[in-house]
Amino acid sequence: MNQLQPKDLGSEVSIVNTGCCHDCGGRCVLRAHVKEGKIIRLESDNGPKPQIRACLRGRAYRQRLYSPDRLKYPMRRIGERGQGKFERITWDEALDEVSENLKRIRASYGNSAILFLPGAGNQGMLHGPVVPGMLLQQFGGFTRFWGIPSYEGALFASMATYGTIRTGHSRDDLLNSRLILLWGWNPANTIWDPETSLSLARAREKGARLVAVDPRYTDSVATFADQWIPIRPGTDAAMLIAMAYVIITEGLVDQAFIEKYTQGFDHYRDYVLGKEDEEPKTPQWAETITKVPAKVIIDLARAYAGQKPAALIAGWGPARMALGEQYSRSAAVLCALTGNIGLPGGYAAGFMRAYSSRETGHLLKKDPNLQVDKSQGIPSANPVEDGAKPRPDSLYKLSGGTNATSARIHQSQIWDAILRGKAGGYPADLKMAYIVASNCLNQYPNANRGAQALKSLEFIVVHEQFMTPTARFADVLLPVNTFMEREDIAPPWLGSPYYIYLNKAVDSMYESKSDLEICRELAPRLGIPQGFFNLPDGEILRMFTSRRRDITDFDAMKSEGVLKIHLPEPIVAFKDQITDPQKNPFPTLSGKIEIDCDHLREMNHPRIPSIPKYLGHSEHYDVPLAKKYPLQLLTTHSKIRTHSTLERVPWLKELEVQGVWINPADAEPRNIQKGDRIDVFNDRGRIRIPAYVTERIMPGVVNVCQGAWYTPDNEGVDIGGCANTLTRDEPSPGGAFPMNSALVQVELSPPGKEEEK
Repeated sequence: MNQLQPKDLGSEVSIVNTGCCHDCGGRCVLRAHVKEGKIIRLESDNGPKPQIRACLRGRAYRQRLYSPDRLKYPMRRIGERGQGKFERITWDEALDEVSENLKRIRASYGNSAILFLPGAGNQGMLHGPVVPGMLLQQFGGFTRFWGIPSYEGALFASMATYGTIRTGHSRDDLLNSRLILLWGWNPANTIWDPETSLSLARAREKGARLVAVDPRYTDSVATFADQWIPIRPGTDAAMLIAMAYVIITEGLVDQAFIEKYTQGFDHYRDYVLGKEDEEPKTPQWAETITKVPAKVIIDLARAYAGQKPAALIAGWGPARMALGEQYSRSAAVLCALTGNIGLPGGYAAGFMRAYSSRETGHLLKKDPNLQVDKSQGIPSANPVEDGAKPRPDSLYKLSGGTNATSARIHQSQIWDAILRGKAGGYPADLKMAYIVASNCLNQYPNANRGAQALKSLEFIVVHEQFMTPTARFADVLLPVNTFMEREDIAPPWLGSPYYIYLNKAVDSMYESKSDLEICRELAPRLGIPQGFFNLPDGEILRMFTSRRRDITDFDAMKSEGVLKIHLPEPIVAFKDQITDPQKNPFPTLSGKIEIDCDHLREMNHPRIPSIPKYLGHSEHYDVPLAKKYPLQLLTTHSKIRTHSTLERVPWLKELEVQGVWINPADAEPRNIQKGDRIDVFNDRGRIRIPAYVTERIMPGVVNVCQGAWYTPDNEGVDIGGCANTLTRDEPSPGGAFPMNSALVQVELSPPGKEEEK
């Protein structure tokens, strides 16, 4: 018997093949040991290689499943919105109230007044926002956001440079690299596919040199890197451009590659050499900006250009900055200058999708795409969006990764849009929010303004599993089951070719229902045919996967709990384009790698230049505001949470305290010692959490891991340590989120102000 197959271990214990399906950067195999209807143990993949093994978060999932804090039954708000005071009601009462308010809002204001806020709390093909979104489309549509905090800057840059987001290699190709640059990339915590850490370890054992560029000495730096280069946040583009200066002036450019596969090099070269602005972008110029010594920049540039094949893996963290698109584009252009694109062991940077996930068009059995003139209106299945003109600052002429419609609102501006509506230049006056799989108050920037916005709405419904900060603002709160209590399929995240079938391990606890079951009961109340919503989970999943070329045996995948797709060779992005550019042009407007982007030149937007540039912004290290708030805030990912999910799992809480990383050089003048409660603050808010004094972060920078729950006390101080209490809510023109572009000050907390939870 295949050891991955479910099996009966006598009359007492059986094993159910399932998996972990949150947005941690991996989706992993779990094998649930079930006794008398309860999971008593979880183990991970012990089958054939490659093993898709869960991290500490997945292995601790039993404590989340059986937490006494699970939402148990539908509830209605009875106190002021945000107080978290609710009364128990029946499912019929709850769904009647939801349907009545949906119909009332539609009749009074139109469908555009319904704001649908889907999130990443569940990453399966079926459950989470998928079915509620389909229901609301059939109800007449809704307003929603565009932009994803994790990667929007990288996505924009990838589309502008390459015309696609599929720019990554599979992890096994790292073994072909001689040099690997981990730039703002911490896969030890963020996973980036389950095979990543093992592949990095094997590449190092094989002789590859690993260099990390990061303001923090992360777990990945400590584990894998031969060299750590600390860099001032928001200045990564300057260092990359200075590396280009070295490569250009020392004759290290792969000129044959540039001439054959790219356009716009001359324009970029003139900018780098200072012919455009009389400011040569030398390593000495970059040193004053980045705090990276000029010699270090020169040595790294020479190594990267001279040790082909080399992989520059430009993580998404530095792109979560104001104007983060410029960093991502600068990295992609450096890959092109050295000819490290389309060859084994190289890397194209960009968005870095390798195999598939949500964007699986290349795997579907379908007719060729029809060309659509989007300038006249963009087709959409959502009636509210259908035919809306594209945003003028969007890459609407390209397809496969952009969010071009003007009917959507950038996610970081949702709170402002609720408060100001059409008078503020937004496409709709928003009156209610339908929130699914999202702790948006916690995860969108500027949480205090978010609380103000949510209080202004007429009605809010939330699908949730716990009383999150967002759930506290609901008018009707609907308890949703977990992925252990329903069927689903987890597609891969970025690069690894596999699917996980999440078999139902236990019955739904308490009165919780799946999102599908909720929509099944809402549909008749809204006058929507139940056909699709009445189908069983397994039948819908079979239908969803029937058009995929790579899933040939659905029943085997379900039985074994995982489908590992064995490829004849590693995935190498753009191999076909480099091998035969005539038959396989790049999907850009020019058919080439666009160092100087045609689409951006047409926009003529000074903050989205057609070539990548180093640009400052209103909360950069060198602006006047830095005198008041002299520290730069990073909001990185925690090893013990998936964004805000798993926040209160006891086993995970034991591993790491939510605190402020601060260098001794910044702590000592403020009389701050390790463990002291300190306040981190700016004009947007104030948080109060312990200090972690460490040389693992460079001076002038503090770090608060994102995801801790927003918990304002009676004075408005967030004692939960939510990083987004402090972050900006103004996106870059290309859509990048400024999560790592906030200036703050820190000080010892007032005496007697202890944490109360």
